[in-house]
Parts: sequence; C-alpha cells; structure tokens
Amino acid sequence: MTDTRGVAESRLDPDSGADARPMRVWKFGDDVDTDAIIPGRFLTINNPDELAKHAFEGTRDEFAGRVQEGDMIVAGKNFGCGSSREHAPLALIGAGIRVVVAETFARIFFRNAINVGLLPVVCPEADAIADGAEVTLRLNEGYLESGGKRFTIKPVPAFMQRIIDAGGLVPYARDVTEVPLCTK
Repeated sequence: MTDTRGVAESRLDPDSGADARPMRVWKFGDDVDTDAIIPGRFLTINNPDELAKHAFEGTRDEFAGRVQEGDMIVAGKNFGCGSSREHAPLALIGAGIRVVVAETFARIFFRNAINVGLLPVVCPEADAIADGAEVTLRLNEGYLESGGKRFTIKPVPAFMQRIIDAGGLVPYARDVTEVPLCTK
C-alpha cells in the first residue's frame, strides 16, 4: 500500500501507531567502512548467521555477542564506505539488525543493503541519538523518536521498500509477474 508521498508502508512499521516496538541503538561514528563491519578474512563465508558471529570484530568486539534481534545501528556520515562487498549488510541481517540509520550512506552499501533486505534510513540528525538509546521508527510518518525527541528521516521510495519487505532483490524478483514501467 502506498501513501500520498509515494512511500510504501512497511512491515517494519505496520501501523506506525502506539504499538511500534522500540529498538536498541548500537552507535557508530563517521566513515564506518565495510572492513570494520565484517573483516576481509571472513569473506569466504556466505551464510548471514555465520558472518554475524564476526560482525564488527576488531572494531567493537562486544557487538556479535550482545546484539539482539531487532536492535538498530545508528551512525554518522558515509556508513558502509570502502569495498563493495555484500557481506557487510548480510552480516548485519544475520545479527538481527533490520534497520541502519545514518546521516549518509556510501552509495554501494546503500544499494547492497536494499538488495539483501536491510533498511537504510537517512536521518540528518542521527548524531544526536545516543548509544544504547531506544528508538521507535515511524517510517510511514517520516520520523523516528528517541529520548522524547523526534528526528526527521528521508522517505524510502515505494519501490525500494517493496524490495526490502520482500526480503531483498532476489525474493522480490521471484514474485514479479509484470515489470512496472518507470516512464510513460
């Protein structure tokens, strides 16, 4: 279902109502590269659950052992810079992360995240959200809440949200019976 802004309603935010579940924040700074997310020595692993065991190894060693399903990453500028490895968003999916909020994303990481079903959310004020804070994502309403404050997020285009909701590009493509036209 699409609202008037052309933003798809998401399974992550079914009603955008009072029952939206808060997510715990794992906070990172600027320029977090894909080698920090999943070190290169683990690129022979393709299973998200196995990759998750090594997420942020050498950067934030407690992450893999303490992250919980439904936690969220919040970062500064240029999250996911570096190589174009899809292993980085796959490791996050395996760790139970479904949403990454950042001031900006590296272009290739942003697209890889969508392709594997990880929601990248752009929030220009992400730096104001504290590590360990609880955040409630109001995707359909265009903001997130933390510590009693609202932070505006950029809308997720409807076609990207459909890919994320399907679990990534491959599951989405399996269900496509007709390709929608982008132009007339």
